[in-house]
Amino acid sequence: MKTLLLITLALGLSANAARLQAANAPSQSMVERATLAKSEAEKRILAVLDDMDKNQRAGSMSVPVLDGRLLRLLTESTGAKTVVEIGTSIGYSGIWFCLALEKTGGHLTTFDIDEGRAAKARVNFKRAGVEHRVTLIMGDAHKEVTKLKGPIDILFFDADKEGYLDYLTKLLPLVRPGGLIIAHNMNTRQADPRFVEAITTNPDLETLFLNKELGGVGVSLKKR
Repeated sequence: MKTLLLITLALGLSANAARLQAANAPSQSMVERATLAKSEAEKRILAVLDDMDKNQRAGSMSVPVLDGRLLRLLTESTGAKTVVEIGTSIGYSGIWFCLALEKTGGHLTTFDIDEGRAAKARVNFKRAGVEHRVTLIMGDAHKEVTKLKGPIDILFFDADKEGYLDYLTKLLPLVRPGGLIIAHNMNTRQADPRFVEAITTNPDLETLFLNKELGGVGVSLKKR
């Protein structure tokens, strides 16, 4: 009888725990869904991004979909007009930027050293109808960025990880107060410790690390 009582009590506790877990579980309304197009232009751009994700991602070093959505969100919400990207690849992140820049009336300047990737990016920018928003500069970005002039609203690094610190040193003075420095692949395996140190110990910057379960994104605010 005592054993039966204990089993009954245990089953009751398990049932209560299951009910509590179900009550605390996120509802379907809290689950992330695909981006919904508000206009025909946005629908066209999203269709190109979806095609790139499904058919061009392999070997492209493109950001994950959620990181691309984050780039769009940060760009549009801050009203950014001048975006500088180091590492064009096939244009996937650039098109997410352009989705926002279509609303802010801004422009993307993007750098790459590989003509094969850049050629694909040009085609993708045109397919998405955003080529007028983009200037693609070929060559060694460490040298080419010295020709840039400010102010920069958003600065995005997604290239040689050991080069992030050099890019930051050269371009931080051009980032406007209130602007953002966004760095991709900020995980323990890929991030350059020198760069992490630079963005987390500079009193002019406020840095958070997001989407760490994916590639990892560092977002630094240049304080006003």
